[in-house]
This record gives sequence, structure tokens and C-alpha cells, in this order.
Amino acid sequence: MSDAFLGVIALAVLVMASIQVALVVMAVRATRRVGRLADRLEEDLRPVVSSLQSVAADAARAASAAASQVERVDHLTKDLAVRVEQTAAALQAAVLAPLREGFAVIEGLRAVLGSLRGLRGRRRDHRGPTESDENDALFIG
Repeated sequence: MSDAFLGVIALAVLVMASIQVALVVMAVRATRRVGRLADRLEEDLRPVVSSLQSVAADAARAASAAASQVERVDHLTKDLAVRVEQTAAALQAAVLAPLREGFAVIEGLRAVLGSLRGLRGRRRDHRGPTESDENDALFIG
């Protein structure tokens, strides 16, 4: 009976060894399939990754160009503001200052004419009675 048990044990070990060999073979095949799938996926994704890299590089260049354009516009705006201020100051110095001086001269002339008129009115009052004033006093009527 011990030979029979030994035979059953040997048969069971043989079945288990063959199952393990089959599992190892299947695992090797699955590993090869996964490797091929990874290779195919890598080949398919390589153009996508390279196009994403080129898009990112283009976006970086566009952002850099936009930043430089914004800086140029800012510089031009500042220059324009300075020039407008300079033009306004020059206009004020060239036009408004002479106008103020002209108005001051006109006001001076008005003051002179006003004082001359005042003197003329005073002279008439201080001359004394005229001949027509005397005739008016003698008139009875």
C-alpha cells in the first residue's frame, strides 16, 4: 500500500509541476503581451507628446512676444504722456503767458483812462461859475 500512496503522491506532484509550468508559460506570454502593448502605446503616444512639446514651446514663445509687446506699449504710453505734458506746458508758456500779459496791459490802460476821466470830471467841477451860469441866474422867467 505504501507503493500505491507513493504513486499517488508522485502523480500529484507531477500534476502540480505541470500546472506550475503552464502558469509560468502563461505568465511569460502575458508579460510579452504587456511589453508589446507598452511599446505600441509608447509609439502611438510619441507623436502626441512631441506635438504637445511643440505646442508648449510655441505658447512660451507667444507669451514672451506678448510680454515684450505689452512692455513696448507701456513704454510708448509713458512717452506719449510725457510729450503731452510737455506740449501743454509749451502751449501754456507760448500762448497763455502772453495773453495774461496782454490782459494786464489792457487793464492798465483801462485804469489810466478811468483816472483821466476822473480828472476831467473834477476839473469841470472846480472851474467856478461860467458865463452861462451867470446868465441863468439873471434870467427871470
